[in-house]
Amino acid sequence: MPFPKTPALTTDCVVFDAKGRLLLIRRGNPPFKGRYALPGGFVDVGETVEDACRRELMEETGVKAGRLELIGVYSDPKRDPRGHTCSVAFLARVARSTPKAGDDAAAAEWVEGWSRLDLAFDHAGIVGDARRMLRSRGV
Repeated sequence: MPFPKTPALTTDCVVFDAKGRLLLIRRGNPPFKGRYALPGGFVDVGETVEDACRRELMEETGVKAGRLELIGVYSDPKRDPRGHTCSVAFLARVARSTPKAGDDAAAAEWVEGWSRLDLAFDHAGIVGDARRMLRSRGV
């Protein structure tokens, strides 16, 4: 029996530094070209979602993630205008790192006023969930 047609599997990474800034990229390609977004992308065949998260973070920002914590799974069929995707989102904390844009990111930077930005996709909701996770721990 052949595999059924399913949503594309992606991963997104929410990374805060010690100052509470959020690591964001500026998308270099459509959809949402030029808008701020979380680092992330498609999971390769044979790759775990954790490895994909670390790989995409490194490719797009040059930042290395250590421990990842699951924020949640985001599967709204309308979350990506290109088609149905299902994203596994992770939280990472980085003490200090200088991001450098790479791969399909036009820019990568630590953003202080991130809560006022209109993020691409459903990324504002993902960041909100990550912040609630941290607040519940008193962080």
